[in-house]
Amino acid sequence: MRSCRSAVPPDDGGVTEVRTVHTADLDAGTLTAARMLLDDVFAGDFTDEDWDHSCGGMHALVLEGSELIGHAAVVQRRLLHGGRALRTGYVEGVGVRADRRGCGHGGALMSALERVIRGGYELGTLSATEDAAAFYTGRGWKPWRGPTFALTPAGVVRTADEDGGVFVLPVTASLDLSGELACDWRDGEVW
Repeated sequence: MRSCRSAVPPDDGGVTEVRTVHTADLDAGTLTAARMLLDDVFAGDFTDEDWDHSCGGMHALVLEGSELIGHAAVVQRRLLHGGRALRTGYVEGVGVRADRRGCGHGGALMSALERVIRGGYELGTLSATEDAAAFYTGRGWKPWRGPTFALTPAGVVRTADEDGGVFVLPVTASLDLSGELACDWRDGEVW
């Protein structure tokens, strides 16, 4: 097991790089490797719907030599707030291989996605676990303090279980962080 905590370069002399690429430009092997990485990172709690949510936008990939060790994606969604539909870069599928955590790879992934968000969206949004909250707030993401909702086929539905777990990265949108926020519909976890 390698650890960058010791500041030793990879045994194979491979260079660590971060690539940003659209789903349409990823080959089948890389897509499979990304899915397998996320299955491992989330210990079997990463569904087909979760993977679907991670596709169709920009992927940030951390490669050590030719080996994929980190993945994150940003996809476009519409969120409703303050009477407006906001063009949102929604972050999905963030994970770094267990033996390479603590090396700054998560930060490198997020830096790549935050550049995409700042360049193309009114705000960034993500749903985070309690364990990951400090990582995102340390990067300038703000916890949403207001109630959350989802626009579903049955109408607007309150998503109280998501309250406190939604974070935003303001770009150009005027936000009241204690106001209501509603996400567009999708299968699986809506947030």
